[in-house]
Amino acid sequence: MRNLIGNKWLDSSNGKTIEVTNPANKKLIDTIPDSTLEDVDHAVQMAMEGQKVWAKYSVAERGRILLKFAELVKDDDENLAHLLSQETGKPIKEARAEIANVQISVPAFVEQAKHLYGNIIPAGTEDGQEKTIQLVERQPLGVMAAIIPFNFPIDLFGQKVPPALMMGNAVIVKPSTANPLTLTKLVYLLRKAGVPSGAVEVLHGAGSVIGQGLSQHKGIHLVSLTGSTEAGIETMRTCSENLTHVMLELGGNDAFLLLEDGDVDLAVEETIWGRMYNTGQVCCASKRFLIHNNVKAEFTKKLTARLKQIKQGNPQEEDTDMGCLISEKAAKTVEQQVNDTIAAGAKLVYGGERNGAFYMPTILTNCKKDMEVMKDMEIFGPVVSILGFDDLEEAIEIANQSSFGLCGNVFTRDMKVAAKVAQELECGGVVINGASFYRSFEMPFGGWKHSGIGNEGVMTTLQEMSRIKTVVLKNIF
Repeated sequence: MRNLIGNKWLDSSNGKTIEVTNPANKKLIDTIPDSTLEDVDHAVQMAMEGQKVWAKYSVAERGRILLKFAELVKDDDENLAHLLSQETGKPIKEARAEIANVQISVPAFVEQAKHLYGNIIPAGTEDGQEKTIQLVERQPLGVMAAIIPFNFPIDLFGQKVPPALMMGNAVIVKPSTANPLTLTKLVYLLRKAGVPSGAVEVLHGAGSVIGQGLSQHKGIHLVSLTGSTEAGIETMRTCSENLTHVMLELGGNDAFLLLEDGDVDLAVEETIWGRMYNTGQVCCASKRFLIHNNVKAEFTKKLTARLKQIKQGNPQEEDTDMGCLISEKAAKTVEQQVNDTIAAGAKLVYGGERNGAFYMPTILTNCKKDMEVMKDMEIFGPVVSILGFDDLEEAIEIANQSSFGLCGNVFTRDMKVAAKVAQELECGGVVINGASFYRSFEMPFGGWKHSGIGNEGVMTTLQEMSRIKTVVLKNIF
């Protein structure tokens, strides 16, 4: 596959390519351009021209084009799902669910944009303004760089690209080099639906070159990045040179609190959902499991039994529950993190084995609050690290000791206690009686502390991706 710059599908200016392989079997799927800063500059110039054209489309017309795009995705959903499964290593049923989410995200942002009305400050609202009316409206920012990670590329495309386009911006999509093919297909379908030349582009290449190249370009007006905290800090540093707007959704090490009166069976099922989905490669997955000592043994036993029921294998098979990680390198990182945690004193109860890019569901117990896994070691894989506690205040303190603050959760039948925990956890979202892996398209989603800046979601994204202009009608009376 190639870059889309303006209305042309192009190789990189230096002719170099990057291989895209299936992580489950290491087979070559396709190649993409290993783009250069020259390609970045070309793409931005074309996007700046395309944005001026696109901004003249009415909101209603933009909406019709995006809804047509959603129809095209639905018409090709099975092919898209299989491609996503192949290049990412996620089970086909998870890939289908992600492709289907386009039918949620696009109509939601279209309708919200159509009802994002401006405001009027009437004459006489303040002394001296009796003959003045002030019209407050929203206008496009300009050109946006959408830097999308490997773990949920379609969902995050849906959170970034449709709202940016609905507000009249142009978008340059920068996919992960690990699995960029399905996103490239979506960009093709946007063009097929009627988005004009330059208003949407796709640019492939290493994040250190293309991601940072886009971030430092004076023609970029917003960088929306989902990725690691390290990448976010570097991007924000680069963007600060031009006062470029940033939206950053970064890492997480979410705390999972199961209190003494919590429903253990429910907590186990939510752990399967909230930690094993996408082989644990989820920013807002529950990762630090703080379990009351009076139910810790029961929780561990039942979770072990439940994990043994999970079928891990070929992502393309219909009955596979768990696939592989995005690469063997990623699996080796998880393996090393588990080994380091065991060396620090944790006990391996289940799993702990790697085969290529596959890593078994794993349970570690006897974790202590001073271990890195209970602070800032984000294990991006299917690992449950358990720490027992007796005192709720101590559990909250441990939950808050991380520099991350994406999401958290608590299991209890006492809603007063649940409300207390929800208020005291230092994070952007709290789930009561469910795992922290929860993200609707409607809700504002974003982290505190080192987990990000800004919020994505139907409630907030359109405001983040536009700017305010006030038109003053002076001496109107």
